[in-house]
Amino acid sequence: MMDNGDLILENQAARPVAWLRDARIAQRDNLVLQGVELVVWPGDFFYLVGRVGSGKTSLIETLTGQIPLAGGEGEVCGYSLQNLTPSQIPYLRRHLGIVFQDFKLLTDRTVEKNLSFALRATGWKRKLDVERRIHEVLEQVGLTTKAYKMPNQLSGGEQQRVAIARALLNDP
Repeated sequence: MMDNGDLILENQAARPVAWLRDARIAQRDNLVLQGVELVVWPGDFFYLVGRVGSGKTSLIETLTGQIPLAGGEGEVCGYSLQNLTPSQIPYLRRHLGIVFQDFKLLTDRTVEKNLSFALRATGWKRKLDVERRIHEVLEQVGLTTKAYKMPNQLSGGEQQRVAIARALLNDP
């Protein structure tokens, strides 16, 4: 049994995907959030809402390793946020599925090439595996007929579904 303060973990199956305790989050030298307490369990959907400048993006950037945890404790997918090294960040991100508000699609590539880029960036090598996985996620979001379209040829809702497909690629 592992004891993380109030969070007692008896086995790997009961382990949260992410947790923060008394976290401090800063952008450069500017403290953005303090005293953050968070637990996200497998299967949870995690939404952040708040005013502009309230720290939503900074929190997500901390959880994905883009900015270091300024204080407190935290873990995401088994990676300690206090001790996260730059070389570990790509491995951490392979376990996460994030749908960005502005979708962040590569505008010079088709839907298929956007998804292929994401898979190859996370270590997928075999062409047949990449093609199979892309077909699976496009089927899940109902976009199999849009694989060869450019992002600007899609509606906003279709672009959002491509972003969801990208988030699902590595079975987060």
